[in-house]
Amino acid sequence: MNPDETRMEPFTTYLRVRRYEMDVHGHVNNAVYQHYLEQAAIEHSESLGFTAVLYEKLGGTFVMRRITIDYLRPAFAGDTLALTTWLQEMRGSRALRRYEIRRSSESERESDLIVTAEALWVWVDIQTMRPKAIPDQILETYGLLTSQNQGRKSQQIKQQIKEVN
Repeated sequence: MNPDETRMEPFTTYLRVRRYEMDVHGHVNNAVYQHYLEQAAIEHSESLGFTAVLYEKLGGTFVMRRITIDYLRPAFAGDTLALTTWLQEMRGSRALRRYEIRRSSESERESDLIVTAEALWVWVDIQTMRPKAIPDQILETYGLLTSQNQGRKSQQIKQQIKEVN
């Protein structure tokens, strides 16, 4: 499996837009969408067992380095949004994550694509905040270890998982 060509299964979570997230025009303030995207990434990681506690035990964490957001349609207070995210690529210290936000209500606007985005996350050492290679345990969980490396590292990773858990 080539990490450059891998796309992980999408993860979807839902949220209801709150009134205080509105801007002067009566729709979700553009700055709020970045919070939504970060929350979707956190929930995706947590669904795979990667909590803040586990990241601390691994000695690192992901930080967002860059984000590009395309705002396609407005969302309004009371809308239920489906936030979908997936990893497009992981290599070295970098992870490229993509997102879609769609309206998920029973109205006629149900499947409106509201936002698309792409974020570059970097795995950093907790102490130095300097980039370092993403741990094999994370790569394996996301299914992104190459077959060449997987056999060699399999036993080591299984032991690390036992130690961390």
